[in-house]
Amino acid sequence: MTGPYGRRERPEPPAPLAAPAIDAHTHLDACGCVTADDVRAAMDRAEAVGVVGAVTIADDLPSARWVVQAASWDPRVRAAVALHPTRTATVSDADRAEIAALAAAPDVVAVGETGLDHYWDHSPHDAQERAFRWHIDLAKRLRKPLMIHDRDAHDDVLRVLREEGPPETVIFHCFSGDAAMARVCADAGHLMSFAGPVTFRNALDLQEAARVVPDELLLVETDAPFLTPHPHRGRANEPYCLPWTIRALAALRQVSEVELADLTRRNAERTLGFGRLHVSPGDGRDARSA
Repeated sequence: MTGPYGRRERPEPPAPLAAPAIDAHTHLDACGCVTADDVRAAMDRAEAVGVVGAVTIADDLPSARWVVQAASWDPRVRAAVALHPTRTATVSDADRAEIAALAAAPDVVAVGETGLDHYWDHSPHDAQERAFRWHIDLAKRLRKPLMIHDRDAHDDVLRVLREEGPPETVIFHCFSGDAAMARVCADAGHLMSFAGPVTFRNALDLQEAARVVPDELLLVETDAPFLTPHPHRGRANEPYCLPWTIRALAALRQVSEVELADLTRRNAERTLGFGRLHVSPGDGRDARSA
C-alpha cells in the first residue's frame, strides 16, 4: 500500500482496540489529505480500528487555514492553530492577527503547536522565544489549551512557561523528557502526550517517563505522518496507527489496553473539546455527543 507521505508505504492496519481512543495530535494535511473526502477516508481508517477522534495540527499559515476547514468537514476532527517554532524566523503583525482569528474558531480546541526547537536551525532561538511568549498569551486570552513543541529545549520551555505564567491547560505534545522532567510537568499540572517514540526499543528514559505520568495527565498521539510506532518505524503514519502506541503504553504502565484507551480518551474529552464520546469501535459516524 503506497502512502501519501513521500514514497513511504503505510503499514497494514493493527487489530482494532478493545475501547475507543482519541489521537491527540496529528497532521492530516501532511498525511496527504487535501479534500473533505480525504479527511473522511483517513478518519474512516482510524475509526475501523477504534480511533474515533483526532486533533489535526497546523504549523504555518496555510496549514492553519486548512485545519480549520478540515475540522468542519468531519465531526471526528478538531483543530489546533499556531506557528511552529521552526516557522518563526519572520512573523508579521498580519501573520499574528490571522493566527489569532483562526485560533478563535469554535472547532479550534488548542493553540499549537508552539514552543522551542533547538534541534533545527530554521529559526533563531530569540525569534522562537518571542513567538512562544505570544502564543502563551494568545492561549490565555482565548482560554484554550496550549500545545507545546519541545525539541532539545526542555529547560528553556519550562523557564518561559514559568516567566509568562501558563494557561490553565498545557499539553506537551510528543513528550520527550525523562522521568525527572515528567515529574516537574506533573507537579505543574501539565498534560503529557506520548507518540511512537515511546515504543522504540532504545527509548528507555522516555519509557520510564511514561510510567510515572499521573493518569489524569496522560494523552496519546500519532504525530502522523511522522514517528510511526514500532514495529513499523520508518513507514508512513496515520491516526489508524495509534493502537500500537496505546498497547505499548499499556504494557509499560501494566494496565489493560481498555484502561489505557479509556483514560486517555477521557482526558482528551475533558481538555480537547470532544465532549463525551458515545461511539464504540466501528460503530457510528458522529464522534460528538448529542
